Amino acid sequence: MRTLLVLGVVGFFAQLVDGALGMGYGATSSSLLLAVGLTPAMASASVHLAELGTNVASGVAHWRLGNVDRRLVLRLGVPGAVGAFLGATLLSHLSTEASAPVMGGVLLLLGVYILTRFALRPPATAAARTSPHRRRFLVPLGFIGGFVDATGGGGWGPVSTTTLLSAGRTAPRTVVGSVDTSEFLVTAAASIAFLFGLGTSGINFAYVLVLLGGGLVAAPGAAWLVSRLPATVLGTGVGGLIVLTNLRVLLQALDASRDLSQLAYLVVTAAWASLVTAAVMRHRAGRAGPGRERHTVEPASAS
Repeated sequence: MRTLLVLGVVGFFAQLVDGALGMGYGATSSSLLLAVGLTPAMASASVHLAELGTNVASGVAHWRLGNVDRRLVLRLGVPGAVGAFLGATLLSHLSTEASAPVMGGVLLLLGVYILTRFALRPPATAAARTSPHRRRFLVPLGFIGGFVDATGGGGWGPVSTTTLLSAGRTAPRTVVGSVDTSEFLVTAAASIAFLFGLGTSGINFAYVLVLLGGGLVAAPGAAWLVSRLPATVLGTGVGGLIVLTNLRVLLQALDASRDLSQLAYLVVTAAWASLVTAAVMRHRAGRAGPGRERHTVEPASAS
């Protein structure tokens, strides 16, 4: 009973983070399921089944609040579904633990880039409400994001949201809302592949339902939150979350001592807090003097 209660709380906060920042549900939930003894494949399968419901709730909430670019959803989600199906099929038969440090390092560097860019020099096109990117950019991005998501138990948000935000050409709320909505296609494809590859005998459906319940409660509030946060603060929050999440992966891969790990977390958290404070102050200064912060421009030719 205690495990189910913890899973419900984790599902709530994981969806709150995922709905507000476009990432975090899979990584958070999968980590807990691994901690209670599930294999990587079963943890990923359970999380993806729970996400089928939370994705719908989150997507509807984002849609109602105007956070969704329909064209971006399809151009990103369809190739993401293909990548997720292949990734889930592979994970059903193969361990991917060796790739975790490499993936964590790449995402950590992208997180540092986003964190500093939004905190110190917000992108000039951060208010654009539709994505200017074309299929030649979005198709491979979606495929890679879907593959990583299925094989790692999470990763659609860190890969897709990170890349789109680092491009600095679409408003964070539109990126988050569209990535969250397109994730349903990715989740459905991964779930189908897991059910074909693993069956249902090893999946604890009580865990799935509790994770789903917590996520459904949080989804509307998360969508509202992303529509209210200023772009600089939201982007800084996303970057810090990516850094902390993948710092943990790297420290574990390097078998770092407990003291070293705690020191690293403390330093990164302090730096993150400082940059978030700077972003909030910049936002307030922009509101006090409208001409100082409004330097957004129309999107240039698509990538």
